[in-house]
Amino acid sequence: MSNTTAEYEAVINVCKGLFIKKTRDYGTAWRILRIESITDQIFIKAQRIRTLEEKKISKVGDDITGEYIGIVNYCVIAMMQLDCEAETPIELPADQVSIMFDEKVRETKELMFAKNHDYGEAWRDMRISSLTDLILMKLLRVKQIEDNKGETLASEGVKANYQDMLNYAVFALIKSGVK
Repeated sequence: MSNTTAEYEAVINVCKGLFIKKTRDYGTAWRILRIESITDQIFIKAQRIRTLEEKKISKVGDDITGEYIGIVNYCVIAMMQLDCEAETPIELPADQVSIMFDEKVRETKELMFAKNHDYGEAWRDMRISSLTDLILMKLLRVKQIEDNKGETLASEGVKANYQDMLNYAVFALIKSGVK
């Protein structure tokens, strides 16, 4: 597990580094997004990854790694947005956003280690394309939960699904060799 810890943290450092740079460039403009819009942004990225995995050619130039990093960061944004109250200002200081980012990642990493305990590190034997498919499946679940106004009968809510998607994206980045 210690290797997983180091690999996970290395990937998160890459994702957070880009996230904080963009926060300094753009501020927290993402605060204007409704949660459904964030879900759709993640969906666009996951769908693009799947298209690139199947067609093997990109006409835009952005690579799959960048899209997985985007999924990680949008999942963190979604979880932060879920916690923000209506009176939370649109513009948040970068230092506060950094702390919020770390909190969401810490919670998500703890979930991953709990699941790894139960499942072993099965993700290490999976294909990256399967991780993409799992992200897409989770997105369809989240969209359905959102369409049902957050009501579920027997399943976890949207936060747990964002956490799973974040972890799947981190696994894909680890398997891709991102450090």
